[in-house]
Amino acid sequence: MSAIRACVFDAYGTLFDVNAAAREVAGKPGHETFALVWQQVAQDWRAKTLQYTWLRTITGDYVDFWKITEEALDWALEASDQAEPELRELLLGLFWSLKAYPEVRPVLQALKDRDVPAAILSNGTKEMLAAAVDTAGVGDSLAAVMSVEDVGTYKPAPQVYDLVGETLGLDRDEVLFVSSNGWDAAGAAGYGFDTLWVNRAREPVDRLPGKPRRIAADLRGLPGIVAELQA
Repeated sequence: MSAIRACVFDAYGTLFDVNAAAREVAGKPGHETFALVWQQVAQDWRAKTLQYTWLRTITGDYVDFWKITEEALDWALEASDQAEPELRELLLGLFWSLKAYPEVRPVLQALKDRDVPAAILSNGTKEMLAAAVDTAGVGDSLAAVMSVEDVGTYKPAPQVYDLVGETLGLDRDEVLFVSSNGWDAAGAAGYGFDTLWVNRAREPVDRLPGKPRRIAADLRGLPGIVAELQA
């Protein structure tokens, strides 16, 4: 096996907290009713977002990730009887400035200090990702931000993972792919990347052909993993 020469991260749920928008609204005065259901809305919003990417990939009916984000939120709000236009616009607006998990900045800085390029590979649009990276203040720590917009389909389609080699000029076994999504880690493992599944939700391993080589609760141990893989 080749030494790891770059770390490639999924964005939403891995670097950026996808529940942050709903959590923030739930804490605002005047949204006491939403506060009672925000966790279910956030869960449904995320689940439907992913389901729509998979279904549109199967049918070949591609629309960009922002459109999917809007449609998934519409479903989630209706399911919880919260389909109010002002609430919808508030949640969508906050999605453009999602908070990063607390360990993200120091971990990316540690990789930079070791001269290990870090990059993002995401379903998000280029505009969405630029906003998230800017909010998190991590742009200086990233060698590349790759979006599925360039291939017009969603993970785990192989042509999405192809973007890594095309952009970074690395072989598959030179990449450590890091994702909080079990299905994404499985897809990346099946593709040929070394993989770390950041299992923030403490879920079982997905019953899929590819299996992540490593599992962690968060990103804090990543610099140590990279050091071992470079030894």
